[in-house]
Amino acid sequence: MGILDAFRTYAKKNKPILKEFGSLQAVRDRYSNYPSQGLTPERLSAIFKEADQGIVNRQAELFEEMEEKDSHLSALLHTRKLAVAGLAYDILPASDNKEDIEIAEKAKEMFNSIEHLEELIPNILDGIGKGYSVNELIWELSEGDVRVKEIRYLHPKRFTFYTKERILNIPRILTKEEPVNGEKLLENKFLYFRHHARSGTVSRTGLLRPIAYLYLFKNHNIKNWIVFNELFSVPARIGKYHAGATEHEIEVLKKAVFNLGSDAAAVISDSTLIEFVEARQRGDIATFSGLTDYCDRSMSKVILGHTSNADATAGRLGTDTEARDIREDLLQADSVAVENLIRTQLFTPWVRFQFGDNKKAPLFKLHYEKEEDLERLARIYSSLIKDIGFTGIGADFIRKRFGIPEPKESEESLPPNSKPAQQQKQKAKNPTTMQGTDHKKPSQPSSKE
Repeated sequence: MGILDAFRTYAKKNKPILKEFGSLQAVRDRYSNYPSQGLTPERLSAIFKEADQGIVNRQAELFEEMEEKDSHLSALLHTRKLAVAGLAYDILPASDNKEDIEIAEKAKEMFNSIEHLEELIPNILDGIGKGYSVNELIWELSEGDVRVKEIRYLHPKRFTFYTKERILNIPRILTKEEPVNGEKLLENKFLYFRHHARSGTVSRTGLLRPIAYLYLFKNHNIKNWIVFNELFSVPARIGKYHAGATEHEIEVLKKAVFNLGSDAAAVISDSTLIEFVEARQRGDIATFSGLTDYCDRSMSKVILGHTSNADATAGRLGTDTEARDIREDLLQADSVAVENLIRTQLFTPWVRFQFGDNKKAPLFKLHYEKEEDLERLARIYSSLIKDIGFTGIGADFIRKRFGIPEPKESEESLPPNSKPAQQQKQKAKNPTTMQGTDHKKPSQPSSKE
């Protein structure tokens, strides 16, 4: 019997499993095979074929290294994840029922009290690159109330989709008792996110899968670029010794030539000579920079949905502002996926544990909609009223549309900034004032009259 089976045996109905399972296997996170070292197209193909069978540990380690070693790739993934993590959110009742409203308020208190809450959405969306992510719910009982104390990220290499019969859609976690086939995930204990970039097995749906070959070619290109710079940017150092030089003198000269590049100083005999030979032909770096730029643009297109990147120049097509944004449909898809996951895998079991069966879970809402241009909208309404005399716009509608609260009885409201209104106000204060006379007294009749 595996450790998860033991948990299931002692778990009671409608009671959360308080045992912290992830910490028992954390030793697996300490070691890695570093598959990116000496990576070749053949080795990369072998890692992918292994993952296609459901054994994803080497692919997961490779994806982690890719994100570590490629700064451009890391920035793109951060942009994609933080675009969702930075959105405002609400926890809404399932209906207008009083009980559902109270449940939503309790859920908001519980959710906002989770430790390291700011890490939750980025950890969930780690599955965008790797194809899936798993986070453990750390349940806690406090004064009879059930709450989630913390949600912990679990490394994707700790899971497998492999069985002898078929490839799984939901991973099994590798344990000491089941290091190959793994054990089935406990119900209401883990948040499992699958990224649906395309149809197929989970191991092939991560965005880092098509990017892996770009990463491979880019790194080989940069290595050759560095060698190129050493050949054409640094002058060759040639040591010359006389015909009767001893082996000791030759060895000293050899060390001086090699050390001169880094130390810029050497001590040699006056009978020896060191010459610097500049390369007659200067190499062309366009091939190297062009391939690197192509790989970066392709990575941007896969992850952000466009080719703008962090190096975009303001004023050109693809500005710095656009570079920080992801395509709107991708932002919406990521947001909806997170909304559904939090409601079904976090709020639903919490409601059952806390309030019993047959209670509706509240909604988790991320505000991913593009903000409305209220200034433009105000100009449109103003034009409708002034230009064509449209009178069908209600005051309550305007207040709701622009978020303007109704003034209190004792609260002074701002006067309208229009000339007719100002004149009416002035006329009310000075009833004897005639319009257009600048406060002058009426002229007296002449003596002739």
